[in-house]
Amino acid sequence: QVQLVESGGGLVQVGGSLRLSCAASGLTFSRHVMAWFRQAPGKEREFVTAISWTAVKTYYADSVKGRFTISRDNAKNTVYLQMNSLKPDDTALYYCAATEIATVVTSRGAYNYWGQGTQVTVSS
Repeated sequence: QVQLVESGGGLVQVGGSLRLSCAASGLTFSRHVMAWFRQAPGKEREFVTAISWTAVKTYYADSVKGRFTISRDNAKNTVYLQMNSLKPDDTALYYCAATEIATVVTSRGAYNYWGQGTQVTVSS
């Protein structure tokens, strides 16, 4: 059974930083593209960033480019999201996702597995 468990969310002030983690089990982690999505209240779930199997390729939504960094540790079956210069618009439930598709994709429908989410709240 595949499990993705996010952690690291919390309350932070504008301009602050957080590091999210997602621990995966039950899948061949090194053969899955990993991604982060987020969903704010009343809005659709949106793509944030994704990383290829060996971390050679990454892709970011324009709204987070230059502020967020995705990384992965295949030895630990974990993907990370370093979030800096946080803004109130970054407030959302952040989800980790995995896909067996071999290329970095941004479509929500392409991802087979999802975590339960971790809440990030940025206060002004």
